[in-house]
This record gives sequence, C-alpha cells and structure tokens, in this order.
Amino acid sequence: MKAIIVTDPAAGTAGMKLADRPEPEAAINDVIVQVHASGFTWDELTWPSTWTDRQGRDRTPSIPGQELAGVVTALGYGTRGLSVGQRVFGLTDSYRSGTLAEYVAIEARNLAPLPGDVDFAVGASVAMPGLTAWQGLFDHGRIEAGQSVLVHGAAGAVGSIVTQLAREAGAYVIGTGRAGHRRAALEFGAHEFIDLENDDLKDVSAVDLVFDVFGGDIGKRSAGVVRAGGTLVTIAGPAEARPVDGLAIDFVVVSDRTQLSEVIQRVREGRLRTHIGKVSNLEDAVSALNPTEKTNGKTIIRIRP
Repeated sequence: MKAIIVTDPAAGTAGMKLADRPEPEAAINDVIVQVHASGFTWDELTWPSTWTDRQGRDRTPSIPGQELAGVVTALGYGTRGLSVGQRVFGLTDSYRSGTLAEYVAIEARNLAPLPGDVDFAVGASVAMPGLTAWQGLFDHGRIEAGQSVLVHGAAGAVGSIVTQLAREAGAYVIGTGRAGHRRAALEFGAHEFIDLENDDLKDVSAVDLVFDVFGGDIGKRSAGVVRAGGTLVTIAGPAEARPVDGLAIDFVVVSDRTQLSEVIQRVREGRLRTHIGKVSNLEDAVSALNPTEKTNGKTIIRIRP
C-alpha cells in the first residue's frame, strides 16, 4: 500500500515521504479500515509515540496521522460492534501505525459509525477536534448553562468546535486569536473577541472556564482571568500557572465511541461545523503538510478520490 512515512525526528514534516509499506493485519479486537480521508495534527511529529513504542524502542519508519474516516474491510478475532463494509471514523492509538496510508489496523473501540450523508473529509476533520472540545468542556471543565468561557484560538480547528459546543450548552463565549481571526470566531458563535496581539487579557472579566490551546505565556496569563473556584483546561501540556482557588487541568484526548456519535449527530443536524483549512490528496500530502503559508483550520488528506 501507499503511505506517508517519517524516519527522522529532527527533520519534522520536511522528512516526510510517500513510500510503499506492507498492508496491516488485524490483531484481536482490531478492524482493518480502508482510509478515505485522514487528518494530521500540526505537532504530531513532536510526540514520543510517533517514534517509539510504549517500551521506548525505536519503531521507525513510522506512518503519522491519527484521525481517519473510511470503510471497514476486515475484522480481527473477537471484534464486535462493527461490520465489514461499514463507514467509520475516529482516532488511532498514537503508538501504532497511523492514518496517512491506504489501510490502517485500529482497535474497533476507537471508531464510531459515520452516517452515509456525512463526507469522509468531514468525518476525519471532526474526530480529534470534536473529542478534544467535548472532553475539555464537559468531562474536565464541567461547563454549565449561564457560565462564561474564554476560548483561545476560537477560529482554529479545536477552538471553533469548543466555541460552538460551549454556546450550545448555554455559556457566554469569549473567543481569542489574531486580529484576522475575529470574523471567523464570531461566525462560529463567540459573543465577543479578544485580539491577543493588541488587547490585554487583564481587561477580561473573570470567567468560569478557560479552554487553552496555546500554553506558554498565554496559558500563564489566562490563569489570572479565571474567577475563584473556576477552571483552566489546557491541551498544551502541564499548566504553568493555576487559578487562585481554582483548578488547572491538562489532558490528552482519548477516543470514545459515544462522544464521537454525539459530535457527528450535531454535524448532521447542522448544529456543528468543522473548520477544514485545506484538502489535498495522498500524492500531494508532503507538500500540503509543509505549507508555505500558515493554514487556519484542519488539513485533510483524501486517500481515495
């Protein structure tokens, strides 16, 4: 099969290349998925799991990509809940071969059915951002109607979904980003917008929840705008500052079939829009994942036409 592979952690996306790789075999509780569309997370090549197994042993050449949508073509021994020919979407285990390939072996529990009226590119684009937003808001942030939420990167792949889900939950949403992202953030549902390059976070009224995707100095400053007893949720690694009398929670997204189904149902009903920045094909994936200009939104690689 054709796949994108990486061999050198120091090379980053510039070290990607299209190559022939053996087709995967299904282990116990696995399925084989013919990948139709794959997503790629911009910092994926910095994750140790891209390069080593759980014992720390080198596993290059590696196939990156953790988000997919496709069709089940084979079932491993003991696999239940899915069937051959079924459309699915979800996340792989980051320690296993990824989704920038024509086929992937994946645990069935990491997938959910993809309705026939949802495009494969949309399914791949919503898997990681949708689960990240859902788990950050509801599992870790415990957001409730009437609360206020500061969403960093509100026009990005994750932040745009956080913004929409938080507003649907009845929260007052303050989005942040660069000045050029103001219009998109407001269109995704933010009630107001903070330009991080020109506005001061200190001027933000105390909020119940901050959803941070940046970390660093922005993460530190964000802790100061959380009200007493509030929560800072981050996906940018351990929080470097904690809200006064509040919580700082960093988390790593995990696949969850029930939550994937909740997210995709909202997409079908028009209550949730994904933010796809660029769509390319497998042959052009290397150049698409090495953009000459920054792309806002999720980059999707169509593996099959």
